[in-house]
Amino acid sequence: MKKVLKSMVSAAMALSMLAGCSKPAEEPKDLYDQIIEKGVLVVGTEGTYQPNTYHDESGELVGFDVEVAKVIADYFGVEVKYEETEWASIFSALDAGKIDIIVNEVGYNEERAEKYDFSEPYSFVQQAILVKEENNDINAFEDLKGKICANEATSLFGETAQNFGAELDPVNAMAQSISEVVNGRADATLNYITSFASYMKENPDAGVKIAALGETEPSSYVPVVKGNAKLVEKINEALKDALESGKLKEISMKYYGVDVTSKN
Repeated sequence: MKKVLKSMVSAAMALSMLAGCSKPAEEPKDLYDQIIEKGVLVVGTEGTYQPNTYHDESGELVGFDVEVAKVIADYFGVEVKYEETEWASIFSALDAGKIDIIVNEVGYNEERAEKYDFSEPYSFVQQAILVKEENNDINAFEDLKGKICANEATSLFGETAQNFGAELDPVNAMAQSISEVVNGRADATLNYITSFASYMKENPDAGVKIAALGETEPSSYVPVVKGNAKLVEKINEALKDALESGKLKEISMKYYGVDVTSKN
């Protein structure tokens, strides 16, 4: 019996020593540190949303948000890789870790804030209503009640339309939403004035007009999966540096013709 007890005590002491020597579990690395290690920032963007993210005549991916993403990557000292994704699945790609961040004129709302942390805003513009030229029934956001609006179901524009009592005609891209209006399947579509202005400049014979404008509001944030405070901090540093150096203004003037990067 004494031998058995002695063996049990020895085993217990050995286990205790092993436990004492074992290293505590390492906390998961912030996504920023992972990005620095791999040397690449993977950015989710549509590639079909002019002037923010689209393909020019040569087929190159360009746009305001495309260059903003490059500014962030340059500040980090890493390469940038763009993953073109439809808006309807872009947040799913972020959740699954297929992309590190989204740079695609993403707006803020409380529902998104439950899942994601957001950078400081980097652009400020007005929401607008687009209708056919002959449509005189819609002259304000309140006039959307009972009307059909073509917008992405998960977008802030679709949310705004429904908040004003409109019925949603769900689409996957801005070009499709305008097509729905032109073809008479929808009464209106909502987006930021900068995007509509760019479309109308490129398509002067589209037969559409701006029916109403909202107030200037923060329009673009970078969402990050929660638990990556360092990445959010570094993104904010990059955006602040680009704002103070005038780089953000330069990019804005290039694609919008106006500076949308300041609240004032």
